[in-house]
Amino acid sequence: MTTHPKHAKPDRPIHELLTRRWSPYAFADRPVSDDDLRSLFEAARWAASSYNEQPWAYLVATKANPGEFERLLSCLVEGNQVWAKAAPVLALGCTNLHFARTGQPNAAAVHDLGLASASLTFEATVRGLFVHQMIGIVPERARELYRIPAGVQPLTGLAIGYAGDPNALPEKLRERDLVQRPRKPLSQFVFGGEWGAAANVD
Repeated sequence: MTTHPKHAKPDRPIHELLTRRWSPYAFADRPVSDDDLRSLFEAARWAASSYNEQPWAYLVATKANPGEFERLLSCLVEGNQVWAKAAPVLALGCTNLHFARTGQPNAAAVHDLGLASASLTFEATVRGLFVHQMIGIVPERARELYRIPAGVQPLTGLAIGYAGDPNALPEKLRERDLVQRPRKPLSQFVFGGEWGAAANVD
């Protein structure tokens, strides 16, 4: 298995699938098959959720339909459009902020969308694909263009495809695709006894 500067270098053994996942800015000019794309969303479908509510939904566009692709691309902030326009697939992750059964607020809605998108991302990694998630979208534009109902929050963008050549990127983005990813040590986020006191796991 070849390695890449972006592959994780964990302090403890973890699954190779986790070490190979990263979020490129450069995407190759290569389409994602319909079968692969369906499997990615099938993986999202089987994510855990509070009360099995499954509050997530995705709007999807591929370059096979240029008009739809441009419409979804326009829902990203300008800085993300610069690189995401090269991806063969774009999606918007949305979540219902209320329980369908009761109408009460669902405090886990955003968390559950994250779980679904993580499942999608790891299924992509298995298939040699990459997903770059982004919070930089224009929610009200998405709401207007796609008639997203009240109570449903358009939250994240996803660029999906095969990793491309970083040399095609603007300089600042090119560097991001080539440098190693820093991570906090466990002692900075796994606590025991009280907040800020490192648990005995490091």
